[in-house]
Amino acid sequence: MPFAFTLLTNQGNAERAKAAEIIQQGLREIGIQVEIRVLEWQTLLHQFIDKKQFEAIIMGWGVGLDPDIYAIWHSSKTKEGEFNFISYQNPRTDDLLTQGRETCNQEERKKIYQELHRLIAEDQPYTFLYYPMALPIVHKRFKGIEPSPIGIQYNLPQWKISGNHAER
Repeated sequence: MPFAFTLLTNQGNAERAKAAEIIQQGLREIGIQVEIRVLEWQTLLHQFIDKKQFEAIIMGWGVGLDPDIYAIWHSSKTKEGEFNFISYQNPRTDDLLTQGRETCNQEERKKIYQELHRLIAEDQPYTFLYYPMALPIVHKRFKGIEPSPIGIQYNLPQWKISGNHAER
């Protein structure tokens, strides 16, 4: 039986379209046929993602400064229109997501989220393809910025503004 599937992504995102073409080319070399469909965002969201009508999809996640990813990974968030549209379920992951929301101790939360990410990497409900490159530029009057592998905004609450603009 031939192995073939359709890979969906959204219009207006050249990085995702290029990633789809690279995937298609690489899989073609080993005999797997990939059809790429690039859809308008609302169509992709409401007709395919919300209704769980897809075989494979290229999307991206962005989370805020708080590492709470409950809405993406908790098993209670699998209804139409919710973010766990792949219906990922793991009782230990659910427990960790709840624990991460219930503690304010940053060191404890760090341990919780490290274990959570280890479990997700083991289960591999997604294949994480890449982390997009960025070249952030910040005016020199901003102080306290500490670059890290996850970007520069992780410590945004500690940033300070120096100079005359700080009084405004």
